[in-house]
Amino acid sequence: MSWTLGARYDASKSNISFQVYSKNATRIDLYIYATAYGAQEVVSYEMTTVPDTGLWSKTVSVATLQNTYKITGPVYYGYRAWGKNWPFSTAWTKGSAAGFIADVDGSGNRFNPNKVLLDPYALEISHDPSNPQSTDGSVFASGPGTRNIDSGPRVPKGIVLAGDSQSIGTRPTRAFKDDVIYEVHVRGLTRNDSSIDPAYRGTYKGAGLKAPALAALGVTAVEFLPLHETENDANDNAVGTPGDNYWGYMSLNYFAPDRRYAYDTKAGGPTREFKEMVKAFHDNGIKVFVDVVYNHTGEGGAWKAGDSSTYNVISFRGLDNATYYSLTGDKQFNWDNTGVGGNYNTYNPKAQDLIIHSLAYWKDTLGVDGFRFDLASVLGNAQEHGGFNFVRDNSNTALNRIIRDLGPRPGSGGAGTDFIAEPWAIGGNSYQVGNFPAGWAEWNGIFRDTFRKDQNQLGVETVTPGQLATRFTGSADLYGEGNGDTRKPYHSVNFMVAHDGFTLKDLYSCNSKNNNQPWPYGPSDGGDDNNHSWDQGGNAADQRKAARNGFAFLMLSAGVPMFNGGDEFLRSQACNNNAYNLDSDKNWLNYSLSADQTKFKTFAQRLIAFRKAHPALRPANFYLSTDTNGNVMEQHRWFKPDGYVPDAGYFNNGSNHAIAFRIDGTEFNDSASALYVAYNGWSDNVNFNLPWPGNGKNWYRVADTCPWAETDGVNAVAPGAETLLGGEGYSYGLCGRGVLLLIAK
Repeated sequence: MSWTLGARYDASKSNISFQVYSKNATRIDLYIYATAYGAQEVVSYEMTTVPDTGLWSKTVSVATLQNTYKITGPVYYGYRAWGKNWPFSTAWTKGSAAGFIADVDGSGNRFNPNKVLLDPYALEISHDPSNPQSTDGSVFASGPGTRNIDSGPRVPKGIVLAGDSQSIGTRPTRAFKDDVIYEVHVRGLTRNDSSIDPAYRGTYKGAGLKAPALAALGVTAVEFLPLHETENDANDNAVGTPGDNYWGYMSLNYFAPDRRYAYDTKAGGPTREFKEMVKAFHDNGIKVFVDVVYNHTGEGGAWKAGDSSTYNVISFRGLDNATYYSLTGDKQFNWDNTGVGGNYNTYNPKAQDLIIHSLAYWKDTLGVDGFRFDLASVLGNAQEHGGFNFVRDNSNTALNRIIRDLGPRPGSGGAGTDFIAEPWAIGGNSYQVGNFPAGWAEWNGIFRDTFRKDQNQLGVETVTPGQLATRFTGSADLYGEGNGDTRKPYHSVNFMVAHDGFTLKDLYSCNSKNNNQPWPYGPSDGGDDNNHSWDQGGNAADQRKAARNGFAFLMLSAGVPMFNGGDEFLRSQACNNNAYNLDSDKNWLNYSLSADQTKFKTFAQRLIAFRKAHPALRPANFYLSTDTNGNVMEQHRWFKPDGYVPDAGYFNNGSNHAIAFRIDGTEFNDSASALYVAYNGWSDNVNFNLPWPGNGKNWYRVADTCPWAETDGVNAVAPGAETLLGGEGYSYGLCGRGVLLLIAK
């Protein structure tokens, strides 16, 4: 996929072509700088446009820049734009009000020539708007008192890159159904890791060095929190959190890898280092997914509630506000389903182009294998301005165009891209779990909530065995044909926790959030108040047991499991459930593990390995309740503890808290003739009478999450070390709130 927007050298490297889009600008000037920060431009050019195209362009000779203007290093650039709310005036000079009519007009235009604008298609950015040398953000604002401040010396500049042929290695083509996803912050992954050279900790290079360890854990896809450039250079200026942006969900640009995560921060360095990291993961058979934020931008919203005059004008807003943002009906404010500044205009074709081109660049040039889309319901908005309405089957939404233009990976694997939606936003009809278009996988928040409630709110929340059964088997109610869908179990991304909430340990160790702690554990504002968490009565052994159960649910359910970095060794955030602003050593992964943490990591590693070794747990289609190969064993069958098949009355009774299932391994080319999973949600021991394991077979124990097995270090055993139990009718006593895993052989 190709496009002409942005800044690029020609084939001979003799000229640089600059192209930018604005439907509503009446004039755009290109400003070129030899120094990114604190200096004036060395030259500016008026750009030309073909009427009615919105495309503005200028070609500049490299020899002229070098010989006449003495630019021998990186070429930095930005734009100044005029429009109907601020027409060009020959009397205008930097910092003047000449030509000004209004900060915003009735069409939503917010042009301001005093604000140098970052190119939305810049491939790298020189620096953050706020940084250690410049902490006053008012220089970028419109409105009374700030509109005439010239932002030129301080605004981030685009960097012209010459391109390269650097390898990203051989991409894994694994079917998505076979993936195990590890969600993690690229900085937090290694910032605290003593096994990594200090200079590389917290960087792309450091993350690449961690690839062999993640492969050994069993991870097949690493999903990084946002890596687009965001304002985070000021995070370490002081010990504290106000205004810090650790997670990175405020993108300043959709093409540039964030410099903060690069060991080599020189021009071109972040791009080269990112590709080196991707190659390291690919060389270890691991896909690279990136969390992307196309629902809003880092320019933010109104500075003051009810005041339409004062907004940041850094990039998109100053180039073409009504093209790039979804506005209120009067065009004076942003429409907001994000809670952080307003919706990106995902229904506008030109704004969609930028999303498509950004995704293609990260996929084709930088080597990314898949994307997780933050607040993805905004991409399903079927109107530009004056409201929000998610429409799944509208072919003109960004959601459907992404699938159409870029192509999802086939269910059986091969070339393509893995697309994962966070299927909600804020307000309106934005909660759309199970209702995304074909080709989209989703974070299954209902899987999370069902198991959390059953584990932690017995007697408070009603969860039936039928609900548990639906989640164990891939959520056919959400993704099956009965829902008017064509998707499969693997379109359900199953998770118990994610970055935006408790860790796995804290889910079972905290009764409520505690976000107002002092640095370095907080304070953090916001965070969900309804976490379905419980501290297990303060019993540490039960907390670990509950965490093992939560991890087991992920690895033993149909769908694609995702867990958060550090959950494999019971990482804690001290009950902070919204640590978005904690760029601190208490929020980075800490690899100095206690004995209990080491045991849990072994359990997690073995359970991941078991899932990967048994295709019966990773079905391409929803399980059938019939025998399809004539061995007298159903492909999938449910059991009560007494060994009999439950009827509808049992499934639908919220007073029942124990369920088991058997899968016929022979129907999935599995090395085990059958698998058996039992879950006892009661607080007391329950005896499970085991079903028929197949002719000439016996049941062997692979895992038991109960504390007795923790004492012996056998909560999960290595292949070949399984314990023989017996055949049909063998009675197994499973502790209260425990999970059992058996194989037949």
